[in-house]
Amino acid sequence: MAEGFTLTDLGRIMLEAAGDEGIDFAEPVLDVLFDELGYDSLALLEASGRIEREFDISLDEDTLLSATTPRALIGAVNARLMNAA
Repeated sequence: MAEGFTLTDLGRIMLEAAGDEGIDFAEPVLDVLFDELGYDSLALLEASGRIEREFDISLDEDTLLSATTPRALIGAVNARLMNAA
């Protein structure tokens, strides 16, 4: 986990949380809204719980509401990881 939370981590967790939406988590999706990718608030809530458990951090509701893209969520998770270190 030395490199922090990555797009690969997010893709794996979203697959575990919401199943296969046919999304290829690669660079071009970083700035696409989660709802445009087919993920609703319930999928993001499930994913956030998985992120919290796996990375031993806490993500508050404001963070989740403002993280509307993969890039924003990855940044928020990495900021929490930096604060926890």
